[in-house]
Amino acid sequence: MKIVAICGAGIGTSGILKVNAERVLHRLGIEAAVVATDLDSLQAEADDAQVILTSPEFVSAIGTTFADVVVIDNYFDTTELTEKLEAALG
Repeated sequence: MKIVAICGAGIGTSGILKVNAERVLHRLGIEAAVVATDLDSLQAEADDAQVILTSPEFVSAIGTTFADVVVIDNYFDTTELTEKLEAALG
């Protein structure tokens, strides 16, 4: 399974989201590759992704995808991340 975390530049907030998603997935016992990327590289990274994690401001820029787009309001809130990943993957 592949999960892509996106932000505008692909380093800051997507990196934080990637690390927190990996922690949550580990606690849930779910194996997945989590990749942090920017909007410009999204299409190449998301071709085989099952889930795209993003903030509300980037949803409209994602475009057409077969992945579940999961909007995260607070990248530091692992409870929110846990609930939304469980819903998307469950």
